[in-house]
Amino acid sequence: MSVLVVGARSDMGLAVAHRFAAAGYDVQLAARNAAQLNADAADIAIRHNVQATTHELDVLAPDSFEGFIESLPALPQVAICAVGLLGDQAVSEQDLSAASLVMRSNFEGPALITGLLADRFVARGSGTLVGISSVAGDRGRASNYVYGSAKAGYTAFLSGLRNRLAKKNVHVLTVLPGFVKTRMTEGMDLPPRLTTTPERVADTIFKAASQKRDIIYVKPIWRLVMGVIRALPERVFKGTQL
Repeated sequence: MSVLVVGARSDMGLAVAHRFAAAGYDVQLAARNAAQLNADAADIAIRHNVQATTHELDVLAPDSFEGFIESLPALPQVAICAVGLLGDQAVSEQDLSAASLVMRSNFEGPALITGLLADRFVARGSGTLVGISSVAGDRGRASNYVYGSAKAGYTAFLSGLRNRLAKKNVHVLTVLPGFVKTRMTEGMDLPPRLTTTPERVADTIFKAASQKRDIIYVKPIWRLVMGVIRALPERVFKGTQL
């Protein structure tokens, strides 16, 4: 068995790789500047006694996706997309290039590579696809609507893909972590009750994938929080400045 982790240089991506490797999965680590993952691959291989390989992939270069998949040692049983770019909302509001990078990194690239892998899994007749999206996609908020809108797009894409593949023996899991202590959120004042760790995200993904879950909030309290936020009438919500 093998698992492909796209966005493997991220804290969540590496944590997921270790969790699946601990269960005996060979690991394919994919990211830009993949050579920087060589030491991580060696550590995973030694620590968990599995095969670990690194693969160059830029999710902003869709023309390379076909060749990337063909270059893998084997088509994995599980593919996990952990790509994400938070960006800066204030900058994105003024800089079209910055906004485009956030949108493409969180929606276009992840959706296209996930969809292409889905086609390969359907042709084989089995597989599990895991997309790490965000609670920020549950409703557009003033504080991060560029990032949130991109994640909303990815969440909707995963939902449609899951619906399309429901009878194809290909499982699609949407993961909504909430706040996570990573390099991307370093320096941010995160509320402890709503914050988790990459290791907990990884463990939750492994269990949910095994159980064929559809949508998971890593910390269940986020389901309640976002349920309340989604339920607010627009005339009330627009005055909150969340």
